[in-house]
Amino acid sequence: MPIADLLPGRFGTAGRLPGRIDDVRGPAKGVVMLPMHLSWPGMRECDISDDQTRRSMYCMLLSQGKRNDIVRFINAALLAQDWPVIAESLDPKLRRWCERQFQLGGQGHAIA
Repeated sequence: MPIADLLPGRFGTAGRLPGRIDDVRGPAKGVVMLPMHLSWPGMRECDISDDQTRRSMYCMLLSQGKRNDIVRFINAALLAQDWPVIAESLDPKLRRWCERQFQLGGQGHAIA
């Protein structure tokens, strides 16, 4: 387990999130079972094919997940597709970091 997962507050966003969008390899379909530390009441199982559920899960993962959670559960192509909707729900600092690091947002997407 990376030390950034043990001390997420010390390293901030850069230590908690993957450095490249290519590192994010979550499923593109199916139902995922989130770990207990990420589960909101009534939201432990998430159907990736349900747009609203997936977007809520991605917001939660980007905001609160550890690096391993984000890599495991977020799909890069779906994140790029959903970004215009997801971005407005994120903290501005996190949103800017994701747009810069993952090449999401205004200038186009890294993943088509």
